Amino acid sequence: MNSSDHPARWSGRLGRGIRAVERLAPAPVEGYLTRMVGLTLEAVGCQASVGDSCDIVTSDGTRVEAEVVGFSGDRLYLMPTGDAHGLGPSARVSPRERAGSVQVGPQLLGRIIDGAAQPLDGLGPLGCEASVRLTATPINPLHRQPITEPLDVGIRSINSLLTVGRGQRIGLFAGSGVGKSVLLGMMARYTSADVIVVGLIGERGREVKEFVERILGPRDRKRAVVVATPADTPPLMRLHGAWLATSVAEYFRDQGKSVLLIMDSLTRFAQAQREIGLAIGEAPATKGYPPSVFALLPQLVERAGNGSRGAGSITAFYTVLVEGDDHSDPIADAARAILDGHVVLSRRLAESGHYPAVDVEASVSRAMHEIAAPAQIELARRLRQILATYEHNRDLISIGAYQRGSDPRVDLAIALWPRVQRFLQQDMRERVDFKSSLAALEALLTDAPAATG
Repeated sequence: MNSSDHPARWSGRLGRGIRAVERLAPAPVEGYLTRMVGLTLEAVGCQASVGDSCDIVTSDGTRVEAEVVGFSGDRLYLMPTGDAHGLGPSARVSPRERAGSVQVGPQLLGRIIDGAAQPLDGLGPLGCEASVRLTATPINPLHRQPITEPLDVGIRSINSLLTVGRGQRIGLFAGSGVGKSVLLGMMARYTSADVIVVGLIGERGREVKEFVERILGPRDRKRAVVVATPADTPPLMRLHGAWLATSVAEYFRDQGKSVLLIMDSLTRFAQAQREIGLAIGEAPATKGYPPSVFALLPQLVERAGNGSRGAGSITAFYTVLVEGDDHSDPIADAARAILDGHVVLSRRLAESGHYPAVDVEASVSRAMHEIAAPAQIELARRLRQILATYEHNRDLISIGAYQRGSDPRVDLAIALWPRVQRFLQQDMRERVDFKSSLAALEALLTDAPAATG
């Protein structure tokens, strides 16, 4: 063999060639700030794409991270992901390389991180080695596995009347103060899942510690990843928190795990995008929400669900805040259209001490007819009829105007009402598995005709 053909020599030549190409590659072009209005920064002289991250160097040398959210001609619109104090005119803007990806791995289990995947729990570096993009490529819908298996969430009313399938995406519609957080905590503790990913997006900061310590607890925290971006973080960081929680869930799904994704809340995600859209000049469309909000919602939600063959699943619960108990809110309407079902919490039930305050009549699981047995579906239909009959005649019954014997259906509803209420209520420390839920539903309705007298 010729000495020039020796593998080591070729390896050395290849290495020198790669380094030469790297030296010839254009370095990121730096620019400078020209304007700041609200949270929107304008920069000129630099080259970056939408979604890229940049470092802005203040006069005292502090670096502020910002993300490109739009452009107009040679001007870039950026939004900071952290504290913007100290920024001034002509501050240097330097685009980052390999932006838009985060480190993930099994080391995330048991940890609490922010929207930039930085630890908040004081337990040291994460030490993750795998890397994923915040905005992953959607799965081909024809490659997704269908929803065929019921998921035990440990809540009697949902297991029996609103059966959730593994890989389903459910909306939890609730106003403030109706037990939403408690219900989420019950699902986190009692649902049969390998990994729990919790995204606390735009909520009160004190709720983060409460959720971790009081609701999850030390046992369930070991299989959970909490992504927290409270209300006082910039809107861009709140968006990143939702994307990051979904990316982490996708990572574990691709490892073949059954993942429970809880995101609180989808409304705060939409409000963060509204702040960004309006700040860069996007025209409002519906109640102040620009069109980009309604484009981003399905992009986020569609990433959950079952994976392709051989992969795991992401069963997702998204809370939707119904402001003023107005269920015609544009975000609520959009969420109902893209989710696989919705569970509605009633303020009237909560105020009467009925917990969980699930309004069965207003709730629906679109996958139930595919995964539940015909006998269960029939029992659930009968119970819904009893609930509807009583509610439609509640005023007559309350004032004593209804005469017993006038309508057998109303007589049955009145006779079963106390038992129905006991069936639908459940203590937050009580877990009711799927089999026990169906047995309780069957026992409730088995003697229904005899209860009419």
